[in-house]
Amino acid sequence: MPFINFSKDEIQCKIVYYGPGFCGKTTNLQYIHAKMNEDIKGKMVSIDTQGDRTLFFDFLSLNLGKIRGFDIRVQLYTVPGQVHYDATRKLVLKGVDGVVFVADSLKVQRKQNIESIINLAKNLAEKGLNIRTIPLVIQYNKRDLDGTEFEILPLEVLEKDLNSVLKVPSFPASAVRGDGVFETLREITKLVVKDVSRKVMFEDQKMK
Repeated sequence: MPFINFSKDEIQCKIVYYGPGFCGKTTNLQYIHAKMNEDIKGKMVSIDTQGDRTLFFDFLSLNLGKIRGFDIRVQLYTVPGQVHYDATRKLVLKGVDGVVFVADSLKVQRKQNIESIINLAKNLAEKGLNIRTIPLVIQYNKRDLDGTEFEILPLEVLEKDLNSVLKVPSFPASAVRGDGVFETLREITKLVVKDVSRKVMFEDQKMK
């Protein structure tokens, strides 16, 4: 459930970027933060762990209107991708309203992608959440490596591996170049706001 800040008339929604190690979660947030107007974004905070890190910043969404008279503030988080940081990933997922799963398009990362989305489903379930019902968007990152010395997976293979059952919105992307980054963000934010609005209205009805 989102956090309602009555002192600021804001509803805070939490979106977590999830995926295997070095898939581009950090690069997504760095690109978004760099391109946003200074007056609507908060400072980016980096929590370093050995070999990986968690990033966080928030921004006031000016183009999504209001929910019951409250402004919408979106909080973006990344999780460490390495398996031995699973406790940290679970902690970051606490209070999550939506997830962007960042898949690595490199062929050598195919197994890690599948393991990571299974891990996401398991960790969400521990929080009482269902991967099939929570707002979720999949991003297929590193598409800019197509045609280079690196072998990347066709989008059809990635869809079959990761989205054949979930059937959620998905976007090809290059977080380094910025391709697909804001398209992914807009879609997950739209889904989260729709879901949060429904929950807030339900809570209002329960209190009447």
